[in-house]
Amino acid sequence: MTRLVVAPGVVHWPGYLPPEAQAALVVELREVARQAPFFQPRMPKTGKPFSVRMTNCGSLGWVSDETGYRYQPLHPVTGEPWPPMPVALTQAWRDLAGYAHLPEACLVNFYEAGAKMGLHQDRDEQEFDAPVLSLSLGDTAVFRIGGTQRGGKTVSLKLASGDALLFGGEARLAYHGIDRIIAGLSSLLPQGGRINLTLRRVTKPRA
Repeated sequence: MTRLVVAPGVVHWPGYLPPEAQAALVVELREVARQAPFFQPRMPKTGKPFSVRMTNCGSLGWVSDETGYRYQPLHPVTGEPWPPMPVALTQAWRDLAGYAHLPEACLVNFYEAGAKMGLHQDRDEQEFDAPVLSLSLGDTAVFRIGGTQRGGKTVSLKLASGDALLFGGEARLAYHGIDRIIAGLSSLLPQGGRINLTLRRVTKPRA
């Protein structure tokens, strides 16, 4: 398995998930979305909708609306608990994260062809010793990551279907985002687009 160090604390595994594992995971994610339908997160204060649709699995899920960013145990529309994570996701965490405790949240973001995500930090968690692990399915994304200060130098790379990316340590609070989606490079999702799975530990483990 190829392991590429993109920057201090940032590691890329191209093709971590083979094609058959990708297809099996998509089937499981359809069941996740049946139990916890995709919703449109909104920006705090302004209520402006994100260009991605999302859902979550795990004991906690990340949501955003006019009242702010937060993790919560219930779906914001249905009021039901989030479904459990597919085993393939917790196995990826065990394989790659180098952290003793399992993730509590997996954000499932769906990017259509014109969707993107501006540079931001993942800082709504209590536990910054745990890394963030990302898995890509479907069309290729142009991912950009920088340092912990806004406006610094950034590095771009393409994340293809099956790729894994981890950032932790000194890069745990790095600014990162998706500049664009390159459509047509994967046939995994019949409707096209990209699914990004972001695994996170939210709370500090008990001593």
